[in-house]
Amino acid sequence: MAADSSTMEHVQAALADFPDPETGRSALKLEQIRDIEINGKELSLTLALTSHSAAIREDVRAALEQSIRQQLPEYQQVTIQDAIHERPATALGEVALTAKSVIAVGSGKGGVGKSTIACSLAVALKAAGSKVGLMDADVYGPSIPHLMGVDGKPEIVDKKITPVDADGLPIMSMGFLVPPGEAVVWRGPMLHGAILQFLRDTRWGDLDYLIIDMPPGTGDIALTLSQSLPLTGAVVVCTPQDVALIDAVKAIAMFQKVNIDILGMVENMSGFVCPDCNSQHDIFGSGGAEAQANAMKIPLLAKIPIHIPIRSNGDSGKTVDNLQEDSCQPWFESMARKLVQHLATAAAAEPPQPQLPILN
Repeated sequence: MAADSSTMEHVQAALADFPDPETGRSALKLEQIRDIEINGKELSLTLALTSHSAAIREDVRAALEQSIRQQLPEYQQVTIQDAIHERPATALGEVALTAKSVIAVGSGKGGVGKSTIACSLAVALKAAGSKVGLMDADVYGPSIPHLMGVDGKPEIVDKKITPVDADGLPIMSMGFLVPPGEAVVWRGPMLHGAILQFLRDTRWGDLDYLIIDMPPGTGDIALTLSQSLPLTGAVVVCTPQDVALIDAVKAIAMFQKVNIDILGMVENMSGFVCPDCNSQHDIFGSGGAEAQANAMKIPLLAKIPIHIPIRSNGDSGKTVDNLQEDSCQPWFESMARKLVQHLATAAAAEPPQPQLPILN
């Protein structure tokens, strides 16, 4: 028996404030909560999320069910069906990049595993169901092609660059354009031109996330990016020891100085568990990044230990296997989930306004 209008209005009122995690706006008003059916003490509906929220789909579904049970306790049986809601990305900035979130992965110094984290984050988001691109902005030391096991030269069609495909993950890197072993010796203007060309002239398609592997240190690539398109924010990677933390704090200050939000920190090489005796050894110290993140009120997205499969996967060009190894898959899945959850929390607190092109 169909519910009367007053009952339906009561249910809709209870659901009205539940946010779409991507936009922070009412999922009901966006018709992402739909197909509501009431049959006595049974309530069923459809929750349709975009692929941008794929990494937290189960979390959002659980939160909606909890909200229903708290606000509408009269319904003893609650059924939530999943669906995909299509919402294309809008063009961002002067480069007209069609991506919903552009995330820079940086570090205060080299050698902390920044590129491995950038690759693994991109792979984890894609594995969850999001549309992801990976751009290597580390022009002087491009390691993304090796870590992902891809080579060849991007094709140029109709004055647009077709990125190299890695099992459905589009990748663009200077490593595809420079012969192996040859150094890139460029001054600032050429460097900035290459970054802008990667953003503007690459046929990225409609993306949920573009992950950008930044050069290490506090150079001016961040300034180039901030002036070219509205970055969603940055993830800063460091190891636990003090010297890495000192440089990580500088990297955070650099991003903040050009008005790029810090989305979180990742503590990489966070201890080593001996495979023979199962005891933990804190080779680079312990908890330094976690303490720094807490002090600066920045989310800690992950603590990734020294783990032989992660190293061997990267050396053999199989970083994608980090999401298939039972021993390390949970770390990277959790990292991606925490990042997307942080974006959802920020969107709910202040729903983003439509982006306008940046004018010169």
